[in-house]
Amino acid sequence: MKSLLFALHHLTRLPLPSLKFDEISCGRSTAFFPFAGFILGGILALFAIAIRWVFPAPAQASLLVVGMVVLTGGIHLDGFMDSVDGLFSGRPRERKLEIMRDSRTGAFGVIGVTCLLLLKYSVFLGISGQNLIKTLLVVPALSRWGMSIAVVAFPYARPEGLGKIYALYTGNKELAWATVFAAVIAVVILGVPGIFLMFLAGAVTCLVGKAITKELGGLTGDTYGFINELLEVLLLLAVLSIIYIEPSMITNWF
Repeated sequence: MKSLLFALHHLTRLPLPSLKFDEISCGRSTAFFPFAGFILGGILALFAIAIRWVFPAPAQASLLVVGMVVLTGGIHLDGFMDSVDGLFSGRPRERKLEIMRDSRTGAFGVIGVTCLLLLKYSVFLGISGQNLIKTLLVVPALSRWGMSIAVVAFPYARPEGLGKIYALYTGNKELAWATVFAAVIAVVILGVPGIFLMFLAGAVTCLVGKAITKELGGLTGDTYGFINELLEVLLLLAVLSIIYIEPSMITNWF
């Protein structure tokens, strides 16, 4: 239970009781990352149901994007921007890590996050009804499962930091639990498409993690956020593409 609360504390901005820091419980909280994503998705799904009766589709899409930012405090977006600034800087490894530590956001980060939010907005415009509700429940869970994979599968690039604690205390057991949570959520809610989305999330995480490790010598807390945001938008686009290409297929699946 303590690890679950740490997962919610670090991945959300939900009003929760304060916790005394426990390095081991915090480090093992990756087991509950998908569950934390599911809770976020459930709140967003309820929000989507409420606003559909009040606002037109463009406003609904905008509010969902804002809702995702508010519920997470923009923590993953911050990591995404820092990672884009560093990874695309064309500098040596150590300089890239320095750029990612810099609290200031560069041009690459601003461009990257603008494109990311625009894509999310466009996807939310294209998915509606029960498809949207079920997608909101599953995608945040799977994107955070990707972070659990990244922590176990790749070394940590810095000698210190919160991400280092995850790397120290997350092992195969925590990843197995995270995978169970992700699989139950995806398959129960989406069925066959849930399996496809899990495969996509796992494959993208491994490919991106390998590429970042080649650049930085490992991953960082910022790159975990980068992976989460990238997975979210790619999984949303995957659902939208299925709906667009073969509507009857998505109707049967959902």
